Amino acid sequence: MSHAHSHENTVPKPALVAAGLLVGACLLMTSAVSLGFMDRQAVPTVARAEANVAPVTQRSLQFLDQEDGTVLIADVSTGETVQVIDMETQSGGFVRGVLRGLARERRLNGIGSEPPFDLTLWEDGGISLTDSATGRIIELGAFGPDNRAVFAAMLSGGNIT
Repeated sequence: MSHAHSHENTVPKPALVAAGLLVGACLLMTSAVSLGFMDRQAVPTVARAEANVAPVTQRSLQFLDQEDGTVLIADVSTGETVQVIDMETQSGGFVRGVLRGLARERRLNGIGSEPPFDLTLWEDGGISLTDSATGRIIELGAFGPDNRAVFAAMLSGGNIT
């Protein structure tokens, strides 16, 4: 028995043309940025430098894992305990996630946990965490107001939002 009509799975021609145009547009825009015809998206550190945005407050912190699974956050200059965070909470999980990425980069570069992290509140309202050992900067506002508030509380006892 043979079938008189075979069924081919084909993609409609307009869909192929649209996909091709999309890929072409992406390549064109990427090339335009690479060649300097289009500006890159704003990088917060560059934008702050160009606008002369100064730090409002800054704190050098160490994040120390404790045997009970908590993380002790200490002010490097005073030795004061800023917070103890339980990693089982949502805010603790966010802190752990941010630190995990930074710790991984330190391990890849053969750097231990001793160098501090600089937590900075900027005049433009941004909050950043800078790894003093690698220079990597995390813009904490990008993760939403609740997660930003977790780190804002480390700056001055929780009154910066």
